[in-house]
Amino acid sequence: MSVSDDPETRRQAAVRRIEAETGIDEPMIARLVDAFYDRVRVDPLIGPVFADRIADWGPHLAQMRLFWSSVALMSGVYHGRPMPKHLPLPVDARHFDRWLELFEATAAEVCPAPAAAHFIERARRIAESLELGIAGARGVLLRKGERYLRATEAWTPPQP
Repeated sequence: MSVSDDPETRRQAAVRRIEAETGIDEPMIARLVDAFYDRVRVDPLIGPVFADRIADWGPHLAQMRLFWSSVALMSGVYHGRPMPKHLPLPVDARHFDRWLELFEATAAEVCPAPAAAHFIERARRIAESLELGIAGARGVLLRKGERYLRATEAWTPPQP
């Protein structure tokens, strides 16, 4: 196997390319994660969901920094399984919309524009994936553009 065929070498090259294109690095990820979860903790809609499950924020923030490093930089440092952790949560489209609203505002304030756009694009995909997974686990199959609402265990049709 040549050096260019080595998966670790390719991964490190991808990390360097993303860092160069976006300015994202580990300190920026830490600032984003910390600022975002500061907002989450006091948010009246999603704050209680987190407060009911997280007593010690230190380990959670450390995990989220690893998660976002893997998502944003393709660093491969996160090895968790987010979906099973989210399936039992009492959340629906409203919670994901608020999560995205807080995340997007935080990214726009904490990061330069190219980095914020990079993070936000991935956050939107993550939110959509988790919402689809939670809906499916509860027997609700969503079509493109449909949203999962827990109160009625139903979906809302796409807006024209």
